[in-house]
Formats: sequence, C-alpha cells, structure tokens
Amino acid sequence: MRRINLRVIPRAKQNKIAADADGTLRVHITAAPVDGAANEAVIKLLAEYFNVPKSQIKIVRGGAARDKIIEIPE
Repeated sequence: MRRINLRVIPRAKQNKIAADADGTLRVHITAAPVDGAANEAVIKLLAEYFNVPKSQIKIVRGGAARDKIIEIPE
C-alpha cells in the first residue's frame, strides 16, 4: 500500500484532480462536506483516477479535515 497526501476542496465547480509541486494532490469535488458526502465523492474520484476499486481506498488520517492521507494499493 502506498500513502498519498491530499488537499480536498469541497463545493468546487467541477470534479478534478491536480498535482502540486510538492507531490500533494488537490482534489476538487462538487459535493459539500456534510454527512460524509465529500469523503465518498473523494474516494469515488480517486478510484476512477487510479483505476482501483473504491473498497481498496482508505482514508488513514483527516476524515473530517481538508488535508487527508489515503492508502491505495500499488
């Protein structure tokens, strides 16, 4: 499993992923951070981006924060 740092931007105009110069991924999602909807949208978008099942992606740290650390299979 590899760990990736994320910065989540909720309520964006569109869903997209961009990389910062330091390797952090910026995940823009249209969902609001209410009742876990933003985390679900992040996992769905990352599953499509990395071409892995949603069940394989885990939020290790930052479940209620904008800065998150996730684990995905190699």
